[in-house]
Amino acid sequence: MRDRLWTKSFIMLMVGNLFVFMSFQMLLPILPPYIQSLGASGIEIGLVTALFSIGAVLSRPFIGFMLEYRKRKAMVLIGAAMLLFITVLYPISQIIVIFLLFRFLHGLAWGWSTTVNGTAAADTIPNSRLGEGMGYYGLSVTIGMVIAPSLGIFLFNITSFNNLIFISALLGGVAVVLLMFVHYITPEAVQKTKREELTFSYFRSSFDKASSFPAFITLLVSLGYGAITTFIVIFGQERGISQIFLFYILNAIMSSVTRPFAGKWFDEKGPRGLVLFCSFITFAGMWVLSFAHSNFLIAIAGALFGVGFGCAIPTLQSWALLITPANRRGVVNGMIFSSIDLGIGLSGLIFGFIADFVETATLFRLASIFLVAAVVCVGLTVKKKKVSAVERSIS
Repeated sequence: MRDRLWTKSFIMLMVGNLFVFMSFQMLLPILPPYIQSLGASGIEIGLVTALFSIGAVLSRPFIGFMLEYRKRKAMVLIGAAMLLFITVLYPISQIIVIFLLFRFLHGLAWGWSTTVNGTAAADTIPNSRLGEGMGYYGLSVTIGMVIAPSLGIFLFNITSFNNLIFISALLGGVAVVLLMFVHYITPEAVQKTKREELTFSYFRSSFDKASSFPAFITLLVSLGYGAITTFIVIFGQERGISQIFLFYILNAIMSSVTRPFAGKWFDEKGPRGLVLFCSFITFAGMWVLSFAHSNFLIAIAGALFGVGFGCAIPTLQSWALLITPANRRGVVNGMIFSSIDLGIGLSGLIFGFIADFVETATLFRLASIFLVAAVVCVGLTVKKKKVSAVERSIS
């Protein structure tokens, strides 16, 4: 018999995490044009993403260290509550400097929440179904990442910024309530570990050598995606595309449809071929988006991103977790999510600077270079693995 995956706690954790991501992600495409309306420059728009990512990256090593000896429930609830609190502060951020400070604090809380939630999910899933389970759990991440921005864009067009914040906070409150009723599993090795037995090292708590390669590929993929996250609404305004939310809707649909198949592919054949496929499809999506002048091409680009980026992130996360001891999962989850946030943040900063000199479509084409780098790096490891297998068979 296969180990049981669909427990009540796993389902509630998925749904609770979905609301966490919905609350946060609905603000993501709105904040750059909002701060632009306050008079921000291109580099300040880039800092909206960059400072947030810096905060997330700085906090995760501390959270990863705490997850080596702390039980999961309190940490999950604290993270969700901090995100909710900072969200309700945004309406008072009419000054650009204050707004950017809030983004940094939001990043600290985001680093906490995403690290502990992903670790709690991995602890709940049987190892024999880790790829499939993290693929399904990743739906709560991806659906939140692609549906919520559509909701945010829609609300941004029809109501005030304060009302949008209220709805975001409401979703965050629902997340806190749902996560309260999850039965969390803390690995035995973690329960036996005492704080006094550990010595904190920022490097050790932010880096795991065994899973460094999937984390590096995550960074490359996210560097490409960050340009989309930061500039897609501005791109739609430049091109006069009225239904930019179609990108996110098709992204969500295709991600939801393909994620279960990707998870089974991972469990049966391993991650490398799947990561190659996802990176190539994401690259294609970026080029289709860069040439879009119609709602139809926006939808096609969204569908390609749903298949590519939507499956790449949980695949890379599962890859890293699969080669990591249970007591180090917090560190590895932090490293993976930091790779995502660092990639998106650096991308926003880099292309925010370039945005003053080229059109937005060119930014997307330049960003696609990072997907090419991901394909090359993974392709080289596939070739190396095949050579090693041949050498073993000869010897």
